[in-house]
Amino acid sequence: MTTLTSTNPADELLTLDELCAMLKMTRGAIYKQRSRGTGPTGYLIGRELRFKHKDVLAWLESKREAS
Repeated sequence: MTTLTSTNPADELLTLDELCAMLKMTRGAIYKQRSRGTGPTGYLIGRELRFKHKDVLAWLESKREAS
């Protein structure tokens, strides 16, 4: 039997509000970036967005500016 539970924190799914808190961004800013195709990828589960923690970290790393 296969289960979808994971004890790995990187696999944790974040809600939109948790993502907003993590990135210190508004919902509107995240929606705007996602509509432009420049925001973090997520999963639409029913009518709710969820974001895999490790995907958000990878997206954030891709935004790092070169010094």
